[in-house]
Parts: sequence; C-alpha cells; structure tokens
Amino acid sequence: MKNVADQRYYLVREDVLTDAMQKTLDAKYLLQTGAVSSIWDAVKQVDLSRSAFYKYRDAVFPFHSIVQERILTVFLQLEDRKGTLARLLSTVTDTHCNILTIHQTIPIQGRANVTLSLDVTAMDIELDDLIQQLKKLDFVESAEVISSGAL
Repeated sequence: MKNVADQRYYLVREDVLTDAMQKTLDAKYLLQTGAVSSIWDAVKQVDLSRSAFYKYRDAVFPFHSIVQERILTVFLQLEDRKGTLARLLSTVTDTHCNILTIHQTIPIQGRANVTLSLDVTAMDIELDDLIQQLKKLDFVESAEVISSGAL
C-alpha cells in the first residue's frame, strides 16, 4: 500500500461508482446521522456485506465531506462614492461569508475596481443569490465570479 502522501485522489461521478461503493456511502451516512447505532445495523439496512464496507469505508467519501474551504473570488466595478466599500463589505458579511482579501484600485474617472476573495463555507445563500444581491447595490456597476475553488 502506498504512503498516504503518495496516494492520488480522483473526483468521480456517482453513477460510475460500484454498487458496493454506493452502499458503503449510504451505510456511512446512516452511521453519521445516528439513524443506526452500529456498522452491523448499517450494512444490514443497505444490503451490504461487512467485508465490502470495511474495504471501502476509508476509500470513498462524499465530495462535500473532504472540501475544507470553499473560496470564491469576485470582481466588481464600483462607482466612487463615500462609504461604498463599507456597504459592499457589510452586504457580503451579512451572508456569513468570511472576507479573506480585498484589493481595490485607485478610483479613475469615478470608477474603482474591487476584487474580493471570500471563504463561503458558512454562506447561508446560493452563490447566484449573492451575486444578484451585490448587483442590486446602487453603486455596483458589475459583479462577476472570476474563480470558485471547490464550489
């Protein structure tokens, strides 16, 4: 067996998983949610052998369980008015995004560009809704996602 540091990982669509892998994920979910109290009960409920469960339990994971951070980078063009950056940041934090970095250009001809890097792990709305909220601000001329790691 390879050292953990030497192992490769792949992202695979659910429909190409073997039946045993899918049932292992189902059994792990039952255990995680407390729907069952033992591995025996979990494998019995999903019709999986315990040996297959033990074979795959440390090898297959739902994608959301391995993503630790979800980082989004948004580029905005703003009118240069007093307080616009503060209002923009307040709107972002109201959705429970954590602001990681802010880059603002010097305003030229009444316009400034702002790039925000956000940790959206705890964001309580959909990405599209966040962008729409930003675009509705009267001083925002444009807002677009320029990268979305692990979203």
